[in-house]
Amino acid sequence: VQLQASGGGLVQAGDSLRLSCAASGRAFNNYGMGWFRQAPGKEREFVAAIDGSGSSTKYVDFVKGRFTISRDNAKNTMYLQMSSLKPEDTAVYRCARNRLSISSQDEYRYDVWGQGTLVTVSS
Repeated sequence: VQLQASGGGLVQAGDSLRLSCAASGRAFNNYGMGWFRQAPGKEREFVAAIDGSGSSTKYVDFVKGRFTISRDNAKNTMYLQMSSLKPEDTAVYRCARNRLSISSQDEYRYDVWGQGTLVTVSS
C-alpha cells in the first residue's frame, strides 16, 4: 500500500485549500485514515481522522470548525478541506493509514504514511 498526498501550496491567511490522499491497494474502506502535520522546528501533531466508512471523524481542537475530513472509498481517496487558514497552519501535512477501521488521534495506530505535502499560509 502506498499513500500519495497532494494539494498543498502557498495561500494567504483566510484562504481555503483542499488536500487529497490517494491510496493504492485494495480494501481502502477497511482502514481508518488520518492527517498529521509538522511545522518547522516542531513535533508532528494530529490534525484529523476518519473511520473506514466515513461516518466517524475526530479533529484536534484548533482546527474544529475550519477543517473537514472526508473520504471517497470508491476512489480510494481521502480529503482534508481547510478553510480560514492561518499562518500557524503552515506545515507539511501527511496522510496515514490506521491499522484498524476507526478514527483515532493516536499516532501509534498508523502503519502506512504518505510523503507529505507542504502548506504555507502567508499573513
